[in-house]
Amino acid sequence: MSNQVRLEITGALARLTLARPDKLNALTLSMMEALDAACATLERSDQVRAVILDSDNPRAFCSGADIQAWSQLGAKDMWRSWTRMGHRIYDRLATLPMPSIAALHGLAYGGGLELALACDLRIASSDCSFSLPETGVGAIPGWGGTRRLARLVGPARTKNLIFRGMRLDAPTALAWGLIEEHVPVAQLGERAKALAEEIATRSPEAVQLCKQLIDAEDGGLSAETIAAGLALALPNGREGAEAFRARRAPQFLDR
Repeated sequence: MSNQVRLEITGALARLTLARPDKLNALTLSMMEALDAACATLERSDQVRAVILDSDNPRAFCSGADIQAWSQLGAKDMWRSWTRMGHRIYDRLATLPMPSIAALHGLAYGGGLELALACDLRIASSDCSFSLPETGVGAIPGWGGTRRLARLVGPARTKNLIFRGMRLDAPTALAWGLIEEHVPVAQLGERAKALAEEIATRSPEAVQLCKQLIDAEDGGLSAETIAAGLALALPNGREGAEAFRARRAPQFLDR
């Protein structure tokens, strides 16, 4: 995993930290690959009940995709290796089994804001500002920002923000529904941890099932996956699997 993205697991909590302070955490290919690897680790974990996504840069959560990393790409490579990769990784973050909380401060711009939008909850410090400025450089939000932002704040506000490259402050982001709360800068880390710890006290299966159900209409994991898991856990599901392994006809119960 890149040293510019760190994953730390302590008990039931995981902390995923962006650590490229000299570039305001501008995302590179290696950082994206590290995010992908971190998500793979979290997907396999039976221990983690909540994830905090944050930054160790006091000036920024993430300033977006590193323009030096993508501006030299041709259209085919942009589509094949950059845009598609970002979509896949952000969708992987969004569909982690356990809830994720983005702890935001400083700048949350472009691909950085889209990264926060892929989390389940967003808490910001009072100094945080939000923007999708891509149209100002002839680009568009390419990592799910239009879809996820519109779901949170509505189509008209999304268009206003993207068309104009608006910058939102934390109170406006809260009023729009982009974030759940904002706190003083010094309290952000503790508040995010407290929220994660509160979630971790709940039944992990119940929380994860609720996440799947809530996200089902957004193209995430559907209710079908829940029903399939339930069917296999029921007595007849276990009998069917055991009969298959024993090469015999199953004896299903009426109820």
